[in-house]
Amino acid sequence: MLRGLYTAAAGLTTQQRRHDTVTNNIANLNTPGYKQSNEVTRSFPEMLLSLTGTSDNSDKRIGRVSTGVFAEESLSLQLQGDLTESGRSSDFGLSSNIEVPGVQFDASGKAFTANGDPVFQPQAFFTVEGTDGQPRYTRDGRFDLNAQGYLITAEGTRVLGTNGQPIQFQQGVSMDDLVLTSDFRFVNGLTGDDTGNALQLTRINNPNLLVREGDGKFRLEGDASIAVPVTATDGVQVRQGYYERSNVDAAQSTVDLMAAMRAYEANQKVVQFYDKSLDKAVNEVGRV
Repeated sequence: MLRGLYTAAAGLTTQQRRHDTVTNNIANLNTPGYKQSNEVTRSFPEMLLSLTGTSDNSDKRIGRVSTGVFAEESLSLQLQGDLTESGRSSDFGLSSNIEVPGVQFDASGKAFTANGDPVFQPQAFFTVEGTDGQPRYTRDGRFDLNAQGYLITAEGTRVLGTNGQPIQFQQGVSMDDLVLTSDFRFVNGLTGDDTGNALQLTRINNPNLLVREGDGKFRLEGDASIAVPVTATDGVQVRQGYYERSNVDAAQSTVDLMAAMRAYEANQKVVQFYDKSLDKAVNEVGRV
């Protein structure tokens, strides 16, 4: 009986976290460059099915069984959002649809090889400077110039160039004077002269290894070799005067929110049922 109570309680915690994740997605529906988060749940994580060494796999034993489910992690859906025209020369919309030869990705940006190994669609990001000096990655291209001439994000983070250093322009230059070329170089729109600065775009071959830090920035954990500069063959484009909208699906988020609420109510009813059963067992059956 207590196992059922613990299972229902675990379900309450899981649905609460799922509800919070979906609510956060809806709250960032209009946040430029925001990537939707999806909650990943696991059921009975400690159920171990191990082989005893027989060749026909007929002799198996089951390990310790856990109770209920738990919310294991939140994964960001690193897919392209719609580009919206802003009319501001300081806004840059990143269009990333990188293809892998011989691989057909589904709507979630995932595919499987002939051996059954998962493959994730690479994504391109603007590269910015982290507080620890290490690079961070973002899709929010709302940039501006500070008093020192550095190109910064909406939160004040300096944007990195192809030399790995923050992009800095000469004093007196405004964003209206700058034009971004197809190869991501900044030129003077009046004279056509090269400013010597170019955006550093980074291709992340497995975007699931990115960890959300807030303010639209991600850091890379794991093999740093999966972060490589974007090349001309990747088909990545940056459109000046545009920004990328959030990729949150409002309709699906509403459905997920209602499903989490109903599942929470169902688990709540189970807890109430076990509470009544325990009350009867202690106060009525136990009295006899």
